[in-house]
Amino acid sequence: MEKKTIISLLNKDLEDEHGAIIQYLSHAYAMGEGEMACEIEAIARDEMRHLDWLAETVVALGGTPSLERGKMLMGDGAVSNWMQNNVLLEEGAITQYKEHIEAIGDPKIKRLLGRILADEESHRSSFQHFVSKAQKEVARDRRGNNQDKTASLLNWGIEHEYTVILQYLLHSYLARKEAVKQEMEDQAINEMQHLGWLAEEMVGSGGNPRIEHSAVYRGNKTADRLQADIKVEQEVAAEYDRAARESKEPDLKKLLLRIRDNEKYHIDVFNDLLQEEKEQQGSGI
Repeated sequence: MEKKTIISLLNKDLEDEHGAIIQYLSHAYAMGEGEMACEIEAIARDEMRHLDWLAETVVALGGTPSLERGKMLMGDGAVSNWMQNNVLLEEGAITQYKEHIEAIGDPKIKRLLGRILADEESHRSSFQHFVSKAQKEVARDRRGNNQDKTASLLNWGIEHEYTVILQYLLHSYLARKEAVKQEMEDQAINEMQHLGWLAEEMVGSGGNPRIEHSAVYRGNKTADRLQADIKVEQEVAAEYDRAARESKEPDLKKLLLRIRDNEKYHIDVFNDLLQEEKEQQGSGI
């Protein structure tokens, strides 16, 4: 099988992992605090690892990881219905991974997909258990219809965080230098925390998180990507600062200032990486 075809298959798997992450996180946030929500978040983290492994493999083959979001089965009504949709999503993933393992000849890639397949089979069992658990414990959707100024601010923040998670992960995968790769991944993980904090705050204040992203800067050069990352961090740090100063809610103000300070740290990290990149370019390294 040609590399181009393998990359296409792996990117399809990557896109579906992306969809599963958003589906499971949306369900966990909607349920609020609780044992089941925590377990679902843990499964989402498994899917994040899968996405990372697949993206690294795509890059190693000479491809570019897809940022598209694959199949989702969000569901309506009772939480048990959500869990049944999660079972169906996992069954689809299991079937697809088996097909790709059969189709791809590379032994290392087959081994990786087999490793992921084992996780998906375990996830299916967990969600099958959650179907009955949700019915017995009367788990419910804790989201509301609040659409006030605070909800608008939180959804703005969620959209930003989701966007830069994808942007920094892509920049990490495309980076040639290990220091850049590691720092971009670390900051993406921090942005994932921010998304979770904001989504939980949204549900707690009677709103409904909208987990959608805007355009991601791709770029061909490390310096250009870092400059774009610095620019977006500067803009968003200023916006979080403005929103915090205007907020009359102490807990929300504290959260916004915490995220603002994290974003300022990201600016410093990216500036250091950019300076190193410029110095190395100037010296001809």
